[in-house]
Amino acid sequence: MWTYIPSGQTTGNYNEFCFSQTTPQAQNRQLKVQLQDCSYAENDAGILLLSGRVRPYGQDYSTTTDIHWLLLLLQQQPEQYYGRIAGFFSAVYLCKHKGDIRIFNDHVGAVPLYADWHQADLWWIGSSLRQAPQQQLSAQAIYHYFFYHCIPSELSVYQNVQKLAPGTELCLSPKGQSTFVLRYNPNYQYSNQTTTQLQQQCRVLVEQAVQRNISANAGAFLSGGLDSSTVSGYFARHQPEARTFSIGFDAKGYDETEYALITAKHFATRHQVHYLQPEEIVQNFVTVATAFEEPFGNSSAMAAFICAGVAKQQGVEVMLAGDGGDEIFAGNERYAKQKTFELYTKVPKALKCPLELLLQSSVGKIPGFSKARSYIDQANVPLPDRLDSYNFLNRFDPQEMFCSEFLQQVDMQQPAAAKRQRYQQCQSTDPVERMMFLDWKFTLADNDLVKVNTMCHSAGVQVRYPLFEKELVDFSCTVPAAVKLPGKALRDFYKQSFSGFLPEATITKSKHGFGLPFGVWMKQQPALQQLTEQCLSRLKQRGIVKAEFIDKAIQTYQSGHAGYYGELIWIMVVLDLWLDSRGFDQLC
Repeated sequence: MWTYIPSGQTTGNYNEFCFSQTTPQAQNRQLKVQLQDCSYAENDAGILLLSGRVRPYGQDYSTTTDIHWLLLLLQQQPEQYYGRIAGFFSAVYLCKHKGDIRIFNDHVGAVPLYADWHQADLWWIGSSLRQAPQQQLSAQAIYHYFFYHCIPSELSVYQNVQKLAPGTELCLSPKGQSTFVLRYNPNYQYSNQTTTQLQQQCRVLVEQAVQRNISANAGAFLSGGLDSSTVSGYFARHQPEARTFSIGFDAKGYDETEYALITAKHFATRHQVHYLQPEEIVQNFVTVATAFEEPFGNSSAMAAFICAGVAKQQGVEVMLAGDGGDEIFAGNERYAKQKTFELYTKVPKALKCPLELLLQSSVGKIPGFSKARSYIDQANVPLPDRLDSYNFLNRFDPQEMFCSEFLQQVDMQQPAAAKRQRYQQCQSTDPVERMMFLDWKFTLADNDLVKVNTMCHSAGVQVRYPLFEKELVDFSCTVPAAVKLPGKALRDFYKQSFSGFLPEATITKSKHGFGLPFGVWMKQQPALQQLTEQCLSRLKQRGIVKAEFIDKAIQTYQSGHAGYYGELIWIMVVLDLWLDSRGFDQLC
C-alpha cells in the first residue's frame, strides 16, 4: 500500500510528491514523483497525479483543474478508460490497496514522462531528466541520437531511466515487474460515407479542435503551409485580429514568408515576420542546444525558439502550432515515393528473378537500364528500412565513424529494429497508413513535439496542437488511404476539404520544410565557425566519434556539401554542447 508523505516541495513549475510502500515484497520503498504543473486527486482507492490538459473524449477542456472524474474512470473501467479520454497529458496512478503504479500518457506523448524503477529502495517518476536520481550516460542512446537526430522513447540518454512512448501505459507491480501496453492503436475502420461527406466532417472537426485550444493572449505559428494556415484561419474566425508569427530566412531556398503573408492577409490576422539573422544563431546557439532534456539535433529548433520569443515579447502566453497534419492526412513526400516502390512488391516472383538477373549483368550499366536497376535495388529493401536509405549510419560505416570502445557498448541493429516493431504494430496493412503510424512516434512524439515544446517553454510560452487532437486523428483513420493520398497527390483529401477556405496559393504551393541554413551560415560567419571548431575539437576527446571521421566530415563540408554535411556537423556540435553543459567529459 502506498502512503503519501507530505513534502510540499516545489522547484520552479515542478511539484514533488513522495510516497512510501511497505509490503512483504518491498520493505520501506520510496517513490518520488516530480511533475510539471501537476494536478492531484485522491480517494480511498487511489491517487492520481496529472501534468498537462485532459478532458472527456468529445468534450471541451474544462476551465477548472478537477480530475476526480478521471480518477473514478480509472477505477471503474481500468481496461477501457483510454478510449474515453483525450487531450495532451501524462499521468501517474497509484493503487493504494494492490500497490500497483500505472503510468500513461496521451496518444502522441506530447507531455514527457520518465521513470526509473531499477533501484530496490527508491523509484522515481518525473517530467524532467534533470531531476533523475541516476545520471550515467547510455551509449546505446547516443548511438540512437546519430540515427534519429534525437533519442526516441523508450530509451533515454541515461541508463536505467526510460521515457514513456506515446499512447502507452506502463504498469509496475509491487515487486518491480514492468508491463508495457500500447493503449492507442486505431482499428482503421474506413467510413462508408462519400468523400464529400468526409470532407465536411473534416472541416467541422478541425474547427472544433482549433476552437478548443484558443485562449486569452494566444498567438499562432504561421509558416504559410497548409497546417499553420488552417489553424491561423480558424483562430482568426473565432478571435478577430488574431496574432500570427513567422520566421524568415535571408538564404535562398529556405524562406517562404511570402506564403505566410498571403494567409495573414486572407484571414486579416495581425501578422509579424522576424528575419532570423546569423548573428542570432551565434548568440542563442548554446542556449538552444542545452535547453533539451537530452541531445537533440533538429536544426529547426532555433527558428522555433526565436519565433516563440518574438511572440512572448508581444504578450503572447499560448502558441497554437500546426504540427501533425502531414502525419494524419498523408502530406510527406516519402509516402508518395514509397508507394511507387511498393508496386514492385506485387510483381510475381517468376518475373522478378529473370529481370533482376538481367539487370545485375552488364546490361544494368546501360543508361536507362541503370535507373531500372536502382529502382529494383531500392524496392527490394522492405519498409520501413527503405525510409532510412540516406541515414548517416547507413551511408557511413559505423566502424569508421565511431570509436571501437563506444561501439562495444552498442547494438547497432537496435534503431532499425525499433522502427520495424512500431511499423508492424499498426493495425492497417496499407503501407501509407503504416508509415504515418510510424511517424506519429518517431517524427512527432520523439522529434517535432519535443522541439516545439522545449523551445516554447524556453521562451516562456505554452504551446498547443489542435491538428493532433485525438478526435481528429481517429477521424483520419476512417478516411481510406487511397482517398487521403490518391496516386502521388499529397494531402489531396485535405486540400479538397479546405478549398474555398484557404487561399488558392496555399493549397497549390509545393511542399517546403522548416529547416535552418546552418551549413550555409557557418561558411559566412567567423563566430559560428569558431564555435563549431571548438565543439568538434572537444568531441574528438570524448571517446564517441573518431577524430579522423570528424576531420573528414569538415573537409567534405568545406568542399561544397553544405546541406548534408552541414546537418551532420550540426548534430555533432549540439551533442558536444549538451554533454559539456551537463558536465560529462567522456561517455563513461
